Amino acid sequence: GRYNKHYNPNTKQPKKQNSKKKKQKKIVGVLGCMAERLKENLFKDGLADLVVGPDAYRDLPNLVHKLLLNHYHQDQDTDDIHMDDKNNMTTAVNVQLSLEETYADVTPIRHNPDDVSAFVSVMRGCNNMCSYCVVPFTRGRERSRPLQSIVEEARHLVESENVKEIVLLGQNVNSYHDKSEAAILAKPIISNNKNGCDEINGEERTNTYQTSNEGFKNLYKLRGGAGYYFADLVEAISDISPELRVRFTSPHPKDYPPELLSLMAERPNVCNQLHMPAQSGSSSVLARMRRGYTREAYLELIDDVRRTIPDVAISSDFISGFCDETQQEHHDTLSLMQQVQYDQAYMFAYSMRGKTHAHRKMTDNVPEEIKKQRLQEVIHTFRTNVQRRNEKMEIGRLRLVLVEGESKKSKPGNITFGGRTDQNKRILFPYDNANDMGGHEQQQQHLRLLTDDMVRPLLSQIQNGTSHQDILTDYLRQSQSSEQPSTVSLQPGDYAVVEVTEVRGHTLRGRALWKTSLTSFSEMGLFNVDESALQHSSNLRALLNNI
Repeated sequence: GRYNKHYNPNTKQPKKQNSKKKKQKKIVGVLGCMAERLKENLFKDGLADLVVGPDAYRDLPNLVHKLLLNHYHQDQDTDDIHMDDKNNMTTAVNVQLSLEETYADVTPIRHNPDDVSAFVSVMRGCNNMCSYCVVPFTRGRERSRPLQSIVEEARHLVESENVKEIVLLGQNVNSYHDKSEAAILAKPIISNNKNGCDEINGEERTNTYQTSNEGFKNLYKLRGGAGYYFADLVEAISDISPELRVRFTSPHPKDYPPELLSLMAERPNVCNQLHMPAQSGSSSVLARMRRGYTREAYLELIDDVRRTIPDVAISSDFISGFCDETQQEHHDTLSLMQQVQYDQAYMFAYSMRGKTHAHRKMTDNVPEEIKKQRLQEVIHTFRTNVQRRNEKMEIGRLRLVLVEGESKKSKPGNITFGGRTDQNKRILFPYDNANDMGGHEQQQQHLRLLTDDMVRPLLSQIQNGTSHQDILTDYLRQSQSSEQPSTVSLQPGDYAVVEVTEVRGHTLRGRALWKTSLTSFSEMGLFNVDESALQHSSNLRALLNNI
């Protein structure tokens, strides 16, 4: 921000300006986690005038106003004002963490209102206290927004801003627990039956807190009780519209109870993509990290996930060179990556942060060159595996793609659109089959694509065992007498079925076949991955390539 001498801080109105232009003075502010961590150190050498932590954004107008008042030498309350002896300028700071602030009543302004996807914050803070992580000290304790406020924000995005994908956002998003009065009244805990399941109105229920399996433990003990849990929230958001995709990030592996996995398997619009940050493949490193699980418990969860959601894509985080990491512990991480075969990974060399348990109790004793070497081995392992996995799992598949728009590399005469599959894989598809409409803008919007009404009878005939030649002959006969248009409009926010033809690491390339809807794609059974469904899908792909 900036202020100048034409501003009157008492009336908050511009003063009458002289004809001579006055010099403006900027206010430099640092906001968020970094401000919370470095605090007054940011005032050194005049780096910043204003420092505000992530829970103090509501105080911004007050702090800025006080800076303006001091600039004009007004005699006002200056409890939050600190004098800088070098230049007599003032600085303002509020880095107080809160146990209640969730900004539930603040509607964010979207940076790009044309995006088909939107983030919705559902909770703040973290209680996990992993030994390497500074987040609990910069974001504070976990607190969740009321479920209804989240649903209302998401509904507004869908109905008023044409958003087609909601990403539920939280530092430990799947530990979400709405304990508001309304939530407790809606989801009370009456008693426990002999099986250990909670009861409500005499019926068993499992909405109380559960870890992913018995191998996961909580350092923070005060979990559980009445109210809405994360599975309740995902269900409520997915109920807004069957055409709305639902994702979430960033989770902790301990908070994937069977109820959540079953919901994801049952709901076509809850995406088959999970982030499961392992951090390390060594149980001894995981213990030093205070992650609350072993390698064996994590692998058991991976098996549960893939058994419940067969076509799931799994991503992860990895830290190389944590305190005391041995070569064998590093090899344990590489072997975990080989065993799980991740679809995406975020990989870093360890960097110690102040205030953390590791900073207080451990030594950052793995040499930097060793960290870098191990990190490169982790990256190489991931890249090799993801290429092989995608070649095996994706080539020839028909994927439902939410179209995001023209890709950055698209050029006139070589138009390319991009989007994401249900598994959150980036896919690009060219408009090589576009009609020559005489202009770049028109080529973007018109393709020789089929529609659901054209494809559904073809798939039905395949499922009934009709030969390809008979289907093709019948289709050509009907198309000659049909008045259906040969092109359809395809815009950002539409769903298209794309045949995957090429993989480049974790990015896919393909060919758009027809325009569809999420509901229609599901009803046609194209989400299914059993042998019969995959064969029908393959036969349909082969047939469409001849049309």
